[in-house]
Amino acid sequence: METLILAGGKGCRLAPYTAEIPKPLVAVGDIPVIEILLRRLKFHGVKKVTIAVNHLSHLIIATLGDGSKYGLEIIYSHEEEPLSTVGPLKLIKNLPDNFLVANGDIITDLNFKTLYSHHLKSEALVTVAVYKRKVLSDFGVLEIDDKGFVNSFREKPVFDFTVSAGIYVFSKKVLDFIPDGKKYGFDELMNALLEQKLPVAAYPFDGYWLDIGRVEDYELANRDLEIIKNLIKTSY
Repeated sequence: METLILAGGKGCRLAPYTAEIPKPLVAVGDIPVIEILLRRLKFHGVKKVTIAVNHLSHLIIATLGDGSKYGLEIIYSHEEEPLSTVGPLKLIKNLPDNFLVANGDIITDLNFKTLYSHHLKSEALVTVAVYKRKVLSDFGVLEIDDKGFVNSFREKPVFDFTVSAGIYVFSKKVLDFIPDGKKYGFDELMNALLEQKLPVAAYPFDGYWLDIGRVEDYELANRDLEIIKNLIKTSY
């Protein structure tokens, strides 16, 4: 289960916490969020991790080193220019036929080994770990008919969405869809695959999951500190 961690973004949505450090090094308690992810990957059998870096990459490298303190082999892939969420894959040589990809700001108790097995059985080009997320609207929401009359009104309703958890398994075949040296996002890859009716699988997950890309989610992670400490403790 060779793994690529995407850690090159600027983390603008997490300002001011990312004013001087890259988002993957933002700490929950006193542990950088990327270290929590690395320990979970090791716990599920991952041995080699490539980290795609760009913004403040020297800080990430100085903190994580070669991975030996986590029982991992870590190598780094440098983007000279930001390549978005999928473009960095084209810089990495000798990828295996199937490999894990994870955003560097995810905290989760997902079983990576089970996700990987699900992908192999599905024979999909991409398997996306998906999560049910409740989103509170800050507005009153109206439904209006085609004559301009209001049919219903809900004050600050909660919506249920199935969202990408920022964790995937890719077949090496997807590299054929990714341009060289250009920004290319996961959304563009998904649309390209779906337009050609190529197989994309979903892996539903209902355990603990947080993407700390936004201030409110990072603050929630710190409120969940005891849960996350227990998660880390079971990863050794």
